[in-house]
Amino acid sequence: MKTLEAVSYDALMSRFTREHPYDPCDEANSNDEAAAHIHDAQHVLGGRWHRVLLEGPEVLDVVLPWHLGEDGDVELIPPTGLTVAAAAIRLAALDATYTQTNPLCAFKLARQTQAPARPLYLCTRAMPTRDYAALTVREGLVHLDGLHRMLAWHRSGLLAPGRWVEAYVAGLPDAPG
Repeated sequence: MKTLEAVSYDALMSRFTREHPYDPCDEANSNDEAAAHIHDAQHVLGGRWHRVLLEGPEVLDVVLPWHLGEDGDVELIPPTGLTVAAAAIRLAALDATYTQTNPLCAFKLARQTQAPARPLYLCTRAMPTRDYAALTVREGLVHLDGLHRMLAWHRSGLLAPGRWVEAYVAGLPDAPG
């Protein structure tokens, strides 16, 4: 991880809302949930945000919380969580049927393979909220926003060594002055 700069919550949210507008008429739009996760991290971790670059393999270690596959028939990520790498393996095993059992999630994954690269939003520990309550891994890099992006990037081979991804991370210690 390369830490680029400390950022304010207001600047971070300005970028997030510009790049991830909420549209309640779009059933594939869950940006309101992501904004709530980011707000939780701001509250719990005391407003310490940094803009960083993560190398592709580091993204594979990000912990993803419970995900029902957009209310599909197959739970993609159990309440105990999975890393991006483990979720990608699970998704590949389900691949032949996942589009039929979880069409909205499959749509979001497909859409992310063509979408412009946007930053991830992560934190350094699990939030004390429903989606994160049963995570077995409580510290490390934990998802706030970008689950479908990370899985789509893995499918597309973009999480390789030497490839870098921008992220905002809550809870990193400040760099020594």
